[in-house]
Amino acid sequence: MEIVTVIGGEGCHVSPLGRQELVAGDVLVLRPGAWHGYEDCRALNVFNLCVDPALLRRELSWAWEDPLLGYLLRDGPYAPKQHGMLIFRLDEASLERCAGRLDALAELRDQPLLRYRGDVIGQLTLVLGELARAADNARDPRELLSTSHCHPTAMQAIQLLESRLAHPWTLAGLADALHLTPNYLIRIFKSATGLPPMAYLTRHRVEMAAILLINTRDSIAEVAATVGWPDQNYFARRFRAHFGLSPSAYRARSIRNGRS
Repeated sequence: MEIVTVIGGEGCHVSPLGRQELVAGDVLVLRPGAWHGYEDCRALNVFNLCVDPALLRRELSWAWEDPLLGYLLRDGPYAPKQHGMLIFRLDEASLERCAGRLDALAELRDQPLLRYRGDVIGQLTLVLGELARAADNARDPRELLSTSHCHPTAMQAIQLLESRLAHPWTLAGLADALHLTPNYLIRIFKSATGLPPMAYLTRHRVEMAAILLINTRDSIAEVAATVGWPDQNYFARRFRAHFGLSPSAYRARSIRNGRS
């Protein structure tokens, strides 16, 4: 996941949601592969925080059960018509606190992780908490807080799917690997993620494909096979259904806008 915090300056954010003027305090939460770019920047200063989903499954697994963090990291960006993005603004005091904690994270970047893991997790948790409160303040008051509970077996299922992305998964095969009935697996998985297992897998595959298209020179066929869809035509259909673009058009637009 990418979390962009505007520290200063001005610019225009371009995405499937359209063009939005950016000023200090604006925050963009983007799910993996969500296309976006910047134009007309005038001393724009942003802090890009990239969060490995594996971190959310391990050290921050409790965040899935927290209503505010669940909205920030899961429910908000995947709300209908949001195209994998959540956009809100920090007030001046919150921005100052976040900027200090982001600077502290940046200072830890070159330190050995084994010695400073606790510091990194601590600072990251403080940043996410600040952002989650601001996102909650900006949301429609008619929305209900997430009350999903992440069953440990659902986390096992997620880890299996994501660690063996190219495997030809079926619902029956996944349920069998976890020694569960398919119906029970669907129930606990949907409670944790909002999606049935195979729909979650499809979403994760297209997100990982988008990252590979931007950050590697692999051919479309190679990317398709890596994420578990060796049929390139089927891969292209699933990718277009999610992002509204073919894989080749997505890659070309990302290159034009300097996404690498």
